[in-house]
Amino acid sequence: MTPAPIPANDAERLRVLRELLILDTPPEERFDRIVEFAAAEFDMPIALISLVDRNRQWFKARVGLDACETARETSFCGHAIVGHALFEVLDAAQDQRFADNPLVTGAPFIRFYLGAPLTLPNGATIGTLCLIDTRPRELDALDRDILGKLRDLVVAELVGPAPDAP
Repeated sequence: MTPAPIPANDAERLRVLRELLILDTPPEERFDRIVEFAAAEFDMPIALISLVDRNRQWFKARVGLDACETARETSFCGHAIVGHALFEVLDAAQDQRFADNPLVTGAPFIRFYLGAPLTLPNGATIGTLCLIDTRPRELDALDRDILGKLRDLVVAELVGPAPDAP
């Protein structure tokens, strides 16, 4: 297993995440709706809004997973936040970075992962909107575009209305 890398700007990223005052807050319908829609739209058993903290990834919203957090070092989302593009693993059991990951070899038995990094207007990537399946998959360009738009909705909810919004 390749542990999730630490971004070069991790201290700043964590500062921005903490300033949002969202970690460990109760579920909110505005975020729950997005993951519920994503799970249904893409026929995925698991959809999450994952916020990557110092030593954990914490789930602001989740469908199909009972856990409210997992260790950062084993997280797929920890890999996804290093870049700004969608991060996709078609078959985790066949991917050297993840094949022996406890989230692959044990519950929730991840095989497919697609994470859309939550990059705020200031450039800090604080987490992902992600889709997870227990079987290998690949989404097409239209599905990727839809996931990107859903990610943009999550970011808009996190940062509030744009300065020029009424």
